[in-house]
Amino acid sequence: MALFIRNKCINLAKQNLSILHKKIPNRPSTKRLYASFTYIPDTPSSSHGETTRMNMFQAVNSGLDIALGTDPTAVLFGEDVSFGGVFRCSIGLKDKYGADRVFNSPLSEQGIVAFGIGLACAGATAIAEIQFADYIFPAFDQIQNEASKYRYRSGNLFDSGPLTIRTPSGAVGHGALYHSQSPEAFFAHIPGVKVVIPRGPIQAKGLLLSCIRDKNPCIFFEPKILYRSSIEEVPTGDYTKPLSEAEVIMEGDDITMVAWGTQVHIMREVAMMAQEKLNVSCEVIDLQTILPWDMKSVAESVVKTGRLLIAHEAPLTMGFAAEIASTIQNECFLNLEAPIERVCGYDTPFPHVFEPFYLPDKLRCYEAVKKLVNF
Repeated sequence: MALFIRNKCINLAKQNLSILHKKIPNRPSTKRLYASFTYIPDTPSSSHGETTRMNMFQAVNSGLDIALGTDPTAVLFGEDVSFGGVFRCSIGLKDKYGADRVFNSPLSEQGIVAFGIGLACAGATAIAEIQFADYIFPAFDQIQNEASKYRYRSGNLFDSGPLTIRTPSGAVGHGALYHSQSPEAFFAHIPGVKVVIPRGPIQAKGLLLSCIRDKNPCIFFEPKILYRSSIEEVPTGDYTKPLSEAEVIMEGDDITMVAWGTQVHIMREVAMMAQEKLNVSCEVIDLQTILPWDMKSVAESVVKTGRLLIAHEAPLTMGFAAEIASTIQNECFLNLEAPIERVCGYDTPFPHVFEPFYLPDKLRCYEAVKKLVNF
């Protein structure tokens, strides 16, 4: 069965390549198309004041610095956090705030989250780092059965709301099955937590500060490939971005395209390809918050365009695209001009050498656009 699924994955990808080889002139090499995406930096709001050039890990570091500096109860901890973490997101913070506020934890994800819950219940602001999202699952019991339910089960006597769990997620180009997963859909099934994924440095800093200051437990997934590949002029001061609000980053009239994290940049490229080659106008929406998600913004866009394409790196079956598709089908049925399309990872473990065939790249998404407009 595994061999059958593997061969099906490769054959589908080859079919897409064959079609696009014929129809996209002057294309870059296949290797480049699969291995990269074009990052288009956002422009910061002038209301946020002075800016400086940062990549995403630096923006996360700046957000953590502000959180620790403005809240004397804030504590940052996790595996290797004291020396900066494997991605350097906490570099310099132990020296600035001391070992009692920025420190290493034991190698126990369940213990990290349990400790964070205890800190939050005692009134501190707990910022826990899970070194890779792929290893968050030992902590699932603590998140599902403790952090998310504390306020509800105690009749508001106890509260673990001041807990934020940061973790790098998603494909990185060579991570394979234990370092490239996108597990956000697992946590979107837990009432009582918020799940947030930024697309770049400006959003990462603002959304992270919003999560840290929110009165509910938050899980903040940081697309690890963007740590160094995304660079923007980021406000140096203290600012926040609203949670549970999607952002329209490209306006259009023919197709609504919904994504989050790294996939937003793929969708933006596909939208430009569709405009240039098909004269199709696409509206690109960055969902940003997976739970609770902004149904209103997506529905309003679909009412306008009549078509919906959703893409994410996680497997197709039970991925969060399924929830969006189901909801929009129910809310916008009479406005739809074509069946909703999902372009996602396959229902296999995340591969290594076959990663380019697994990911919902711009070739697969472009084919979905053609399918939608030709229905």
